[in-house]
Amino acid sequence: MTAPLRLGTRSSALAMAQSNQVAEALTGATGRPVELVEVITAGDRSRAPVHRLGVGVFVSALRDALTARTIDFAVHSYKDLPTAAAGGLHIAAVPPRQDPRDALIARGGRTLTELPPGATVGTGALRRIAQLHALGLQLEVTPVRGNVDTRLARVLGPEADLDAVVLARAGLARLGRVDVITETLDPMLMLPAPAQGALAVECRVDDQDLVELLAVLDHAPSHAAVTAERALLATLEAGCTAPVAAYAELAEGDAGDEIYLRGAVISPDGTRDLRLSRTGTPADAAEIGKALAAELLDLGADSILGHEGHTGPGTQQFGSTE
Repeated sequence: MTAPLRLGTRSSALAMAQSNQVAEALTGATGRPVELVEVITAGDRSRAPVHRLGVGVFVSALRDALTARTIDFAVHSYKDLPTAAAGGLHIAAVPPRQDPRDALIARGGRTLTELPPGATVGTGALRRIAQLHALGLQLEVTPVRGNVDTRLARVLGPEADLDAVVLARAGLARLGRVDVITETLDPMLMLPAPAQGALAVECRVDDQDLVELLAVLDHAPSHAAVTAERALLATLEAGCTAPVAAYAELAEGDAGDEIYLRGAVISPDGTRDLRLSRTGTPADAAEIGKALAAELLDLGADSILGHEGHTGPGTQQFGSTE
């Protein structure tokens, strides 16, 4: 019998759900059995706010296990991956992406605009904190950590101490918890993180048989969208925890499929909000992301991200390059 492929995963309920879905899809498509191998990452051991942990804290241990050959492949939440390539490793597939939007879970079934001034809203992402401040709703935004159930308990549990939390809709969907969502946030209000809702299936580049096997899981539209979003992030030289947002959608245009990419860089206090958009073909996904990042840098994104070089104009910059 063929030995099961060893799939490395974090031990959280969400990571296990994601990995189980990938394992079932691979077995269903190829007949190869898969066993899950739990790997504890630095991010799992820390209670610090996510944006203070640094880039790659949820993936480095998985990549170490790949390099050490104690696992055959790994499943990551794509938004957690550093933009720099990992030597000797290869993203073999991006499965069909879940809805990348953010979701609000609020007491009393409230929507975001129904929250009163001073309402406390928890989130672990600097990007969300920045955009909530930029809306000018006078909300009290506080960093939160923990798994999905821990965060939901801060609003829905018997000892709830927050009025609302904001989580990725994709994670709630994978856990079968969309029933708790009081509002799925329009990207015009809350632009998602680059690659939010997408998974990355990674293996060793020298394992060519596995590279070819895993390719059956790849969904070309999702892969193109994520490529555009992450090219923007990489060109801005911003990490996965920076206040950078990006959302690429594929639609049918006059000359075939087109990518419509929106990107934003927002200061943590919400006082500066740079937003642009750009379109192009899926084949040019990476170039679209790079070009949009260059436009944002011209508007002064460097000064928001703390880089040297650009001083940037004033607040609330909006625009579009087609």
